Amino acid sequence: MAQTLAQATHHELIIKKSRFICCVQPMADRASAQAYVDSLWQEHPSAAHVCWALLASGQSAAVDDGEPSGTAGRPMLEVLRHQELEGVLATVVRYFGGVKLGAGGLVRAYTDAVAQALLKAEKVPLQRMEVLQCSLPYAMEGWLRRELELAGATLRNVAHQSMVHLQWSIPQSLSAELIARINEGGQGRIAWLEHWPDSANSD
Repeated sequence: MAQTLAQATHHELIIKKSRFICCVQPMADRASAQAYVDSLWQEHPSAAHVCWALLASGQSAAVDDGEPSGTAGRPMLEVLRHQELEGVLATVVRYFGGVKLGAGGLVRAYTDAVAQALLKAEKVPLQRMEVLQCSLPYAMEGWLRRELELAGATLRNVAHQSMVHLQWSIPQSLSAELIARINEGGQGRIAWLEHWPDSANSD
């Protein structure tokens, strides 16, 4: 079963006077990862490189940021894949120490920085979420909200039109039971929606 990280974990290596400052952390998608990398440049404006690797939402990324091709981002990504992680970003900020490490030395340094950080990281099972939406009469809105709360679902959108539209997310492992309960309690008055209607602006 795929795992992710409970929280961010850091590790720093010093190799031939170069500093390799690694952070591994849970990350939802590439846009969020890019925003974090941009913040690292603001935090470390004099760094030589900020290299990163991402596995999230079916996407992967490996960025060498000026290091010789294949010596930074790709080795970092392979560490994440080897440990069967998902929804994880690894970043390494490098301060150059004046001594070149060569391609092999760089691969080892970036690999070790991520691997050592992951040794200290708490890994947790990855819960895949499912987004569901339906419409129902106004009189049933309170009942459905209670059902969602009891099931541990997270309400995402509500729109009041001729009917009430609700959208929520819930772990996939719990969705079938919730759908069955809603169908039973709804007595045929629940309409499941494949997509959130364009006309249903959130309240």
